[in-house]
Amino acid sequence: MKSSLLLLLLLCSTNAFPASYKWVDENNRTHYSEQPPPNIKAKVLTSVSGGNNAAASSPAAPKSIAERAAELDKAKQAKKEIADKMAQKQAADDVLKINCDNAKRNLASLQDGIRLVEIDANGERSYLNDEQRQQRTTKAQQDVKENCR
Repeated sequence: MKSSLLLLLLLCSTNAFPASYKWVDENNRTHYSEQPPPNIKAKVLTSVSGGNNAAASSPAAPKSIAERAAELDKAKQAKKEIADKMAQKQAADDVLKINCDNAKRNLASLQDGIRLVEIDANGERSYLNDEQRQQRTTKAQQDVKENCR
């Protein structure tokens, strides 16, 4: 049990070693180090992840707190804009649905065949004749086509 635990710890600790670099100086001497030499192209032997690389690579500089905050603010703004667009689209869809329902009810009442009464500006009743009913039915059918998709 102890030997398997020791083996597991050894395997896990291999990633803890820093990168190793190999380079040749102007006197044709080979050097090995944990830091790349200045102004000389070095070959990376082992990286932090334990893999072998063919060329030297510079590690990405960590982002500062201000840079991270700016990225977070930018992401929040993008999410807010998307949510606003979705809310506007939902509101437009709701209005369209209400208009569709009203147009369908209007058309159904015109096609029922029941005498329809209209109250004019003076408060007097007047009945729709067949020609007026046909015009309003045609208009209601157009409203249904426009609002119900």
